[in-house]
Amino acid sequence: MVNKTVDEAKRRLGELKSLMASYAYQYYVLDEPSVSDAVYDGLMRELKAIEADFPELVASDSPTQRVGGKPLDKFVKVEHSTRMISLNDVFSREEVEAWVVRTDKLAPGRTHEFFTDIKMDGLGCALIYEDGVLVRALTRGDGTVGEDVTMNVRTIKSVPLTLRKEAAKNKAYAPLLRGRTEIRGEIIMLKKDFEALNKQREAEGKPLFMNPRNLAAGTIRQLDPQLVADRPLNFRAYDLLRQDPAEVPTNMFAYEALRALGIAANPQASIFKDLDGVMQFVDEWEHQRHDLPFNTDGLVVKLNDRALYRQLGTVGKNPRGAVAYKYPAEEATTVVKDIVLSIGRTGAATPVAVFDPVVVAGTTVQHASLHNADEIARKDVRLGDTVVIFKAGDIIPQVERVLTELRPKKAKVWDMEKELARQYPELDFERPEGEVVYRVKGATGSILLKQALEHFASKGALDIDTLGEKNVVALVDAGLVNDLADIYALTKEQVVELDRFAEISAAKLVDGIQAKKQPALPRFVYGLGIRHVGTQTAIDLSERFGSMEALSKATLEDLTAVDGVGTVVAESVVAWFTDPDNQNLLQKFQGYGVKPVYQSRAKGPLYGQSFVITGALEHMGRDIAAEKIRQLGGTFQSSVGKDTTYLVVGKNVGASKLAKAAKLGTKQISEDDMLKMIDE
Repeated sequence: MVNKTVDEAKRRLGELKSLMASYAYQYYVLDEPSVSDAVYDGLMRELKAIEADFPELVASDSPTQRVGGKPLDKFVKVEHSTRMISLNDVFSREEVEAWVVRTDKLAPGRTHEFFTDIKMDGLGCALIYEDGVLVRALTRGDGTVGEDVTMNVRTIKSVPLTLRKEAAKNKAYAPLLRGRTEIRGEIIMLKKDFEALNKQREAEGKPLFMNPRNLAAGTIRQLDPQLVADRPLNFRAYDLLRQDPAEVPTNMFAYEALRALGIAANPQASIFKDLDGVMQFVDEWEHQRHDLPFNTDGLVVKLNDRALYRQLGTVGKNPRGAVAYKYPAEEATTVVKDIVLSIGRTGAATPVAVFDPVVVAGTTVQHASLHNADEIARKDVRLGDTVVIFKAGDIIPQVERVLTELRPKKAKVWDMEKELARQYPELDFERPEGEVVYRVKGATGSILLKQALEHFASKGALDIDTLGEKNVVALVDAGLVNDLADIYALTKEQVVELDRFAEISAAKLVDGIQAKKQPALPRFVYGLGIRHVGTQTAIDLSERFGSMEALSKATLEDLTAVDGVGTVVAESVVAWFTDPDNQNLLQKFQGYGVKPVYQSRAKGPLYGQSFVITGALEHMGRDIAAEKIRQLGGTFQSSVGKDTTYLVVGKNVGASKLAKAAKLGTKQISEDDMLKMIDE
């Protein structure tokens, strides 16, 4: 490029950034692109070249600064300025009419103007601008406290790093460019982008993503901004907040101001003077919603007058001045193949229906919680029943009802207590008076958590040697750890406050845990404590599925096709992954950057060979020998079978294994023979 002075470079950078911001506005807000991608890319190349020659001129609002930064260790929690609310759901005209009647009583004599918009199925997010410059982005979180995802959100091209100064030409919008402006909306993935991404993954032989919402939510919570930048995310706004609420008099004004500021808001948003207009809008989009570029499960209906909206206040967490109209969930029919029981972290037993895979609301589902024994009895769900499956809020699969006309003649009433005794013969259960849930007798949540955490940190699992029994007890009793994933959020400052710890020991504990953020997949699967899944089964499952994502989606047929995995083990695995607590746990692990890795055993020199040890070993413990065999791709077995390759004979052996090995023709070797094989 031609040499430039600093002043010339500064002027040219300003021109380029202004023009590229204008192109982005035309593309994302007006949906009227005026230049090709090649033109935009050419301007980007020139911008990068100038910034490379004059790095002192690189500013935070430059398009080149969307992608970059080192991966984060974790997300910081930040309190919202005002609560990100949720709305009461309504499902019929009658319920909307009842809401209007309630508002009339609270504000008699006022004429209502209704603002309606299509509800987007994405991840709630708040963008905070100071004097027109993006300074922070927060997830919705629990509504009160969200997570700072600024670095990730900066990579989303539809999020302007600076608000459009041209908006100031309208005097009503000019104040929004000064001070603090908060813009709330949804991070979504458009259906066309989701489909293109899945086609690419299919061509690469990678597992497909399930739905746009989960992918958008999972992407924005990745700790590596570069990964987020590689995904086609979009931001669409639905609210605008200022310290002086009078600056935003109506919801329609907010939408018009948002577009002027350079942020997309749904063009379908409309105003109606009466309920008939609202319901016509509802009916229209119930039939046309599948033609929208994003997924939706309903509409939002608000009072357009924001002063009146604030005057009506809230009930609990829900405002009186707005409702969410939910469309009937899409339904499908399938056959119940089994009902398995999952024991949650509090000891509660939850029945789970396992059925033939069926597509509902665009995703494949194969199991659904039946909640408790009373719910099963109320719906009279039996094995072999044909049931109607729907998605509550288009998200959570539910069994709506049984088609009894198709019930098998010999279908029996499902008995919770009999099934508890059959599926968990080693445990005792009780149903406390006044409760609907059966729980493990004599076990509290903290006792179960301590046992689970000790197992997770044990030598055969993640092998976190700093997390022994006493440290586990101290952490749980102090309330620092409420599930397995919480150990990855521990800080030295938190731990050092406990009686057992000093600076060095606290740092050693935290560092020891952080060092296990990329555990071997078989160790991680075993460490989760899934019932009936021992060390070897965890290895077999990891070898077959290769990732937690694939394992979590496995059907009963997929699981029982794995050598050594029978119906009981398969049911246990399906039940574990269906439990909402466990689903949340896996999401937390992912949020803390825990990524299990797997290396195929097929590369090991002992792959395809099985070992059984009888008697005492002289040079190493049995567990150590088993671990070395597995590391080299071999299989360690507890008893001699037809597929056993070697019986390792130690000292003081029993006669039974020798006799069985001789009968089956299994080769017998000494400890020294085994050592030569595992030390090579």
